[in-house]
Amino acid sequence: MADSFPLPVFGGDAPLYHQLYRHIAAAIQSGTLSPGSRLPSKRRLCALAGVSMSTVEAAYSLLAAEGYVLAKPRSGYVCAHLLLPDSDPPAPVLETAPVLSPSRWVYDCSTSGVDTSVFPFSSWARITKEAVYENPGLLQRGHPQGDFPLRSALGSLLAQYRGVRCSPEQVVVGAGADYLLTLLLQLLPEQKTIALEDPGYPAAYAAAALHGRQALPIPVDGEGMDRSALEQSGAGLAYLTPSHQFPLGVTMPAVRRSRLLHWAASAPDRWLIEDDYDSEFRYSSRPIPALQGLDRAGRVVYMGTFSRSIAPAIRVAYMILPPELLERYRSTFSHGACTVSRFEQESLRRFLTQGLYGRHLRRTGNLYRRKCALFTEALMEIPGVTVSGAEAGLHFLVTLPRLSESELVERAAAKSVGIHPLSRYCHSVEPKPSTVVLGFAGLSSEELVRAAALLKEAWA
Repeated sequence: MADSFPLPVFGGDAPLYHQLYRHIAAAIQSGTLSPGSRLPSKRRLCALAGVSMSTVEAAYSLLAAEGYVLAKPRSGYVCAHLLLPDSDPPAPVLETAPVLSPSRWVYDCSTSGVDTSVFPFSSWARITKEAVYENPGLLQRGHPQGDFPLRSALGSLLAQYRGVRCSPEQVVVGAGADYLLTLLLQLLPEQKTIALEDPGYPAAYAAAALHGRQALPIPVDGEGMDRSALEQSGAGLAYLTPSHQFPLGVTMPAVRRSRLLHWAASAPDRWLIEDDYDSEFRYSSRPIPALQGLDRAGRVVYMGTFSRSIAPAIRVAYMILPPELLERYRSTFSHGACTVSRFEQESLRRFLTQGLYGRHLRRTGNLYRRKCALFTEALMEIPGVTVSGAEAGLHFLVTLPRLSESELVERAAAKSVGIHPLSRYCHSVEPKPSTVVLGFAGLSSEELVRAAALLKEAWA
């Protein structure tokens, strides 16, 4: 046995029993110790390896617990039969881990940016500390839909600001709108196709593809999704951004909303998904009430998030499920857990109920109104420029007919100003010529003035 058993070489800081265990396990995995072969007795291995009995017993016990060896009565330990591949898998190609670095542009007019200078750091720190120290019960598992106090606060907030009609039981909290959209699509197995706005939100198209659904691009006109095209598409599910369409920025009027609600109610299992994107920020009028508040047939799923109004890192989104879909949700996902930390849920609840969110919203709304006016006025000094979609939200469109879309983007990039072409969001429709999308929330007022000056140089 001494000749056939590979003797270990000890070294390093790991306990001897663990080194011995790893040595024998590796020998079994490699085939050096063949299946069914006997291992040395404990006393014999002590002499061979020069270790104590307790070391050998601990190593053999660990090997037996993990199934590498089997204890045979009056025979000692034998190697188990492991079904291992004939060859090792190819070594992975090691690449340098991606590093989150600043934007490649000096002035990034991204549509996803927000102004973090107005984040209520002191208030958020205080309520987070209170949530941790005053609620030890939050360490326990919570409700799959999110804790009831937060869902109740959300229901009250949405009723007050958005005209949403719901009970706390209908609210589902999750880590991001994209995540909740993937859950929602799993509740609608009968729907083979989904109608999406064109141009529209890229993540919605990605979610449809992820779940094997056919995405049907429906043109968007000056009033939102084209109802006639939706009816002709044969879809049973439509995803909309009626309050502030992304990226065109149009607001759907009441007549178009009523017609889409009629479409949803006129056949079984038809649904509208209302993504209330950027609804918090309107600069020329009061916020438009949500489509969900007009729904009397229970066919609208309302979705929202705090990524824009508070910060992208606050990964708290919510959806309001009609009763029929709520029943499906509970039968499908009641075994899971909410993907948002209960401490973060409690912090957000306090932020909402203590009036901090309303104060923060007024502050950010005034700031973004000034930024939008400053940026658009500076851009309008460029000969031939027209601006659209600047009445709400954190982005708008700029059109300059004398240059093509690609020329607008490339010349801006040459001046280190990052903008996106409108065609990036188009799928079947032709984009409006010579038009680009500019966000302004992530840049300071001084940066916006400088970016506008550089664009004037670039597009001269």
